[in-house]
Amino acid sequence: MNGDDEIYRPIDPAQADPPAMPDAETAPAPSAADEKIARLEAELAETKDRLLRALAETENQRQRHQRERQDVQRYAAFEFARELVNVADNLRRAIDAVPEADSTARGVIEGVAATERELLAIFERHGVKRVDPQLGERFDHNLHEAMFEVPGAKQPPGTIAQVLQPGYVMHDRLLRPALVGIAKAAPADAAASGEDDAE
Repeated sequence: MNGDDEIYRPIDPAQADPPAMPDAETAPAPSAADEKIARLEAELAETKDRLLRALAETENQRQRHQRERQDVQRYAAFEFARELVNVADNLRRAIDAVPEADSTARGVIEGVAATERELLAIFERHGVKRVDPQLGERFDHNLHEAMFEVPGAKQPPGTIAQVLQPGYVMHDRLLRPALVGIAKAAPADAAASGEDDAE
């Protein structure tokens, strides 16, 4: 029994030696498994980044193709409409060329006017609108093309004094600018504005 007492005798913690702490020099090197886990985690992060970039690029291409398809559908008849606006102008010229008092041509003119109305209605259905500037309207270089200046016009300088030909837009694109004459400032106004600029 004395041998058994020796085996199970409790150890006094004050007398026991503290466990030895491994120092940096004696610490075990990372195992091959730890290195492999670190390498696989790095590869996973890189693959995830490439996947996210590829998904973003795919979404950008899809949106770009959708915009291009919408533009093609919306402006497919752009060149055709550009050519057809001249027909509308010629119909208007034919109507304006016959005096109101000429009763012999009244039936023909009414037919031409009906044709013009129908053509303009078709234009409207397909997004083509007439740009018909009014006298005194401010000149807009996005819709109008200045052909000449009109000295001594009744309108303020920089506004439309004469309309030569209406313009047309298709949705938000210009088919043809309206051809206009612009009111020119009187010489006294020009001199006064020159003096104001000098001050």
